[in-house]
Formats: sequence, structure tokens, C-alpha cells
Amino acid sequence: MLKNTFPIRSEVFTKVNPDLKLIIRLYLKHIYYCIVNGNLSQKDMVYFGRELMPVRVK
Repeated sequence: MLKNTFPIRSEVFTKVNPDLKLIIRLYLKHIYYCIVNGNLSQKDMVYFGRELMPVRVK
């Protein structure tokens, strides 16, 4: 069984679009609900954990 890899409010990006930074808003039943960083009015984007990558801290 998979577990929550990314904590709530962590910054991530998708493997298919690494230029778009997302914030994890909710994790429910193995699905991550994300918002675009800096755009709170946009609808949630929904991803599985295998589609996300953590943002590297420099």
C-alpha cells in the first residue's frame, strides 16, 4: 500500500510540466489535490503521487 509521500502545503511539480509549481492542498484516497502556486482562484488540479516530483531546494 502506498502512503502520503508529499506533506500538505509542500511545493511540487508534475513530470509532464516541470515549469509549473504546485502546492499540495489535500491528500485523499491516494490522490493529491493541488493548486497552482500563487493562483488560489483556479480550480484544483488532481494527480496521483507517481505523477509528481518534489521541488529541489537550492
